[in-house]
Amino acid sequence: MGANPNDMSCKELVELVTEYLEGALSPADQRRFELHMSKCEGCKLYIDQIRLTIKAAGQLTEDSINPAVKDELLAAFRDWKKR
Repeated sequence: MGANPNDMSCKELVELVTEYLEGALSPADQRRFELHMSKCEGCKLYIDQIRLTIKAAGQLTEDSINPAVKDELLAAFRDWKKR
């Protein structure tokens, strides 16, 4: 038997994660997304990691970052485009 054309691939799920987390998927796509997550442990873990990252990032303030670490991060991003 072939795959169901309505099934969502892992790649498609990754491409739609932002819209899913923002509640911006169509009802049909949301059902497909959640059905895929119910069957794919890897994608479920990926979504959990994204949620944890968002939560952790939301708790950061500029003042809470060690000045040396802040300088390293700024340098890394500044040099990123040069590479």
